[in-house]
Amino acid sequence: MIWVYAISSLNHNYIYVGMTVNIDERLHRHNNGRERSTKFYAPFELIYSEPCRDRLEARNREKYWKSGVCKEKLRKLRNTT
Repeated sequence: MIWVYAISSLNHNYIYVGMTVNIDERLHRHNNGRERSTKFYAPFELIYSEPCRDRLEARNREKYWKSGVCKEKLRKLRNTT
């Protein structure tokens, strides 16, 4: 199973959307600066995740959540928690 996830920086107005097979390990890598794309925005909290059947479905969902309208949904979700 592949997961699509969104994490939010605790110190910056930054949301990252990605996909992985292991959310806990991936979040740990983001928080420890081991991912180049998010290194300068750590630490992070998980704000959204959803399981997908396969890589193709996960990629389509990832693209959906990275769109402008959906990023706004993620911002609202982040601000309500």
